[in-house]
Amino acid sequence: MERVFKKDAEKHPKKGFKRFYPCFNLMKRFELDSTDRKARSGILHTAHGAIETPFFMPVATKGSAKWLTQKELEETGTECIISNAFILYLKPGLEVVKKHGGLHKFIGWEKGIFTDSGGFQVLSKEFCKRLEEKGVHFLNPYTGKVSVFTPEESIRIQNGLGSDVAMCLDDVPLHGSNAKRLKESAERTTRWAERCAEAHKNKKQLLFGISQGGTNRGLRKKSTREIIDIGFDGIALGGLCIGEEKKAMIETVKLSEKEIPEALPRYLMGVGSAKEILDCISFGMDIFDSCFPARIARHGTAITSKGNLHLKNASYRFDTKPLDGNCECIVCKSHTRSYLHHLVKTREENSQKYLTLHNLFFMQNLIKRAREAIKEGKFERLKKGHS
Repeated sequence: MERVFKKDAEKHPKKGFKRFYPCFNLMKRFELDSTDRKARSGILHTAHGAIETPFFMPVATKGSAKWLTQKELEETGTECIISNAFILYLKPGLEVVKKHGGLHKFIGWEKGIFTDSGGFQVLSKEFCKRLEEKGVHFLNPYTGKVSVFTPEESIRIQNGLGSDVAMCLDDVPLHGSNAKRLKESAERTTRWAERCAEAHKNKKQLLFGISQGGTNRGLRKKSTREIIDIGFDGIALGGLCIGEEKKAMIETVKLSEKEIPEALPRYLMGVGSAKEILDCISFGMDIFDSCFPARIARHGTAITSKGNLHLKNASYRFDTKPLDGNCECIVCKSHTRSYLHHLVKTREENSQKYLTLHNLFFMQNLIKRAREAIKEGKFERLKKGHS
């Protein structure tokens, strides 16, 4: 391990890397393949196969991506999804998933799965009744009962689900929180991360820590260093993409990247637009997730290489072109903008299915091209073509 971190440890002369939990084995977990300036390509090794980075995860909160079957999701080029451990814990319940032999078999998906701890949901006004050091007192909407959700419980659930990558439970501050709240959440997130690392028992499962601090430079820098210091298989930047200005988000990503060892995979949570993902790849991020492509599809919007198409617009009524002439998805091969405009305007449910399929295919193909461009030293050219 010293050989892996000798160069990177120089960035942390005071902190160093104090602890190495069983989950922390980067020589087997992540390989950096190519770099083009800050942009990186690599391989994340998981229990269900190797995933090339950078990669994008569609959100499958309950184990299902909206409007698509697992086979259709796979046909978009998706190699990994993210589900919500807290939501799955509420329904169908951990016992049901275990009965099937784990989350992969329960949902019929044999590729990669990340599970979010559910921190953002737990701390929403709908669920959270009280927050304390022990954990979150949350209201179960199905039973009406209030229970305590702890970092240890979050890890127990994710260990039982058997996802490829588990996320630590973090204290997520809402957008617009003051400095006092940001400091409180960042410090508690570190303490909870230590408890998560101690509780983690599934040796086949990777464990990622999450940094907090909002866009406060000092707090974000401190939180990132502390999470790295604990020793995880990867690090995520949390508490971003929730309403802050894009410039502030980008500056926070750039600041955080400087603190993260080269050997550690970096996961920017919540970014989903094509331009923002390419921007953040250029600043050294490896992993992304968002419901954005599916959400805008539900509102009649298609992502294309020439910008987004808002298919409710009357201008598409007689448009016989495909959504994107360079796209190889089944929707672009089979249907015109005019037909999809018709489905959107008449509120035909298939419009959401078709646009979701196209949007995810487009995003996955863009990420694939980004990986190839990094290896060829042409990433900036690709990025400029989508600016």
